[in-house]
Amino acid sequence: MEQINWIEEVEKRKAQLISDTQNFLRIKSVLDEENGTPTAPFGAGIDEALHYLLDKGSEDGFTSKNLDGYAGHLEMGSGEELIGILCHIDVVPEGDGWSSDPYGAEIHNGKLIARGSLDDKGPTMAAYYAMKLIKELNLPLSKRVRMIIGTDEESDWRCVDHYFKHEEMPTMGFAPDADFPIIYAEKGIADFDLVQKSDHSSEGELHLESFSSGRRYNMVPDFAEAKLEGKVNLREMVNEFHEFLDKNSFVGRGICDEDTVIFQLEGVSAHGMEPDHGKNAGLYLASFLQRYSLDDKAMHYLRNVNEYFVGDSRGRNLGVAYSDDITGDLTINVGKLSYTASEGGRLGLNLRYPVTNDMDDTKKKLEEVCQKIGFGLENYSNSAPHHVDKNHPLIQTLQKVYEEQTGEEATLVSIGGGTYARSLEAGVAFGPLFPGRPDVAHQKDEFILVDDLLKATAIYAQAIYELAK
Repeated sequence: MEQINWIEEVEKRKAQLISDTQNFLRIKSVLDEENGTPTAPFGAGIDEALHYLLDKGSEDGFTSKNLDGYAGHLEMGSGEELIGILCHIDVVPEGDGWSSDPYGAEIHNGKLIARGSLDDKGPTMAAYYAMKLIKELNLPLSKRVRMIIGTDEESDWRCVDHYFKHEEMPTMGFAPDADFPIIYAEKGIADFDLVQKSDHSSEGELHLESFSSGRRYNMVPDFAEAKLEGKVNLREMVNEFHEFLDKNSFVGRGICDEDTVIFQLEGVSAHGMEPDHGKNAGLYLASFLQRYSLDDKAMHYLRNVNEYFVGDSRGRNLGVAYSDDITGDLTINVGKLSYTASEGGRLGLNLRYPVTNDMDDTKKKLEEVCQKIGFGLENYSNSAPHHVDKNHPLIQTLQKVYEEQTGEEATLVSIGGGTYARSLEAGVAFGPLFPGRPDVAHQKDEFILVDDLLKATAIYAQAIYELAK
């Protein structure tokens, strides 16, 4: 068979690929469980995105299946073995401060800008077109290829749990949901809440009525707000807050009337796998408020937030710091902070731990700290680390393809992020972010370069063909 020029084949389909990707990105596929239905459990936006892809697949001749709105798949080829391509169509909330419509999917200076362009709807469409290209070229396959479409990756992974209860596990596969060259190791990820259990009084001359920051465990909060009440000089507090903002180069504001003051602070969002890439609005606002003599309950909450989390994303203050040579440091992101005078305070934590770390031991240490400081550990969930041997045929094949198409060495990478690859028994994350490109997933003005989208499509096409031929 003559040599296929993969990038040339992608270029022929460029206009249609870009147009379909833009239309896909214009669907606001953010989790909306409150308005979920039995057939659309995660809300109308996610359901629309799932149908968009499944309908397109049916039109293009793939076998399509919808599993109760939790997940879906598109399949081609025949044979005993199954190659899985794991993608997800849900996106994190857009957040604030975009320079264009987060769902406009506009192209500026070669950048396709939209929430989900990089994580993971842009790469999903690249993988889709890779499959479509193989189908259109009528290339012979000895295995089945199945794109598995998840709908709840950014939250609780209920989609893949549901999917693999009903469907077979692929022999091997990849998730186009992280970095090139090849991610062969991923940290474990534990989400949990620390809940204030103290019976301190919320009475006092100045008391914290409410405090809130953050929407997701796996995002650094970019906005925080606190409301305080008291018979003190609130205007002086507002002045001090503005000095604090100026000193730390933050945007925010203080608003007060007779006996109430509201403080708002804007931070910088980032993916929770590296909290130091963002500026946690909640932690900065908590550090400011700690200077005041508030009611006992509020002071207990703020004191512990400051002591254990401000300026420490590595778990040192909690006594759980750990690092290894495969996946680096344990990290902790304080993704959600909330407090009310009546209910007390909560912290939603996203802890990512190295592949050699014993999470049972870490959890025990956390529970001991909680007991000591009057907090409880609740809503604990844990996704174990993932690691594929570097000599596995999957890795050997992907390395060959990447090196042939880019001319660069296909080094093996480990990450703190969790990709869908970990739900496969033999799966790795493979692109779409090329080395040296900024990782803007979960950030404002998220983008993928159009040229990179095309290059990734060509790489995915050859990879799928080599794995399934």
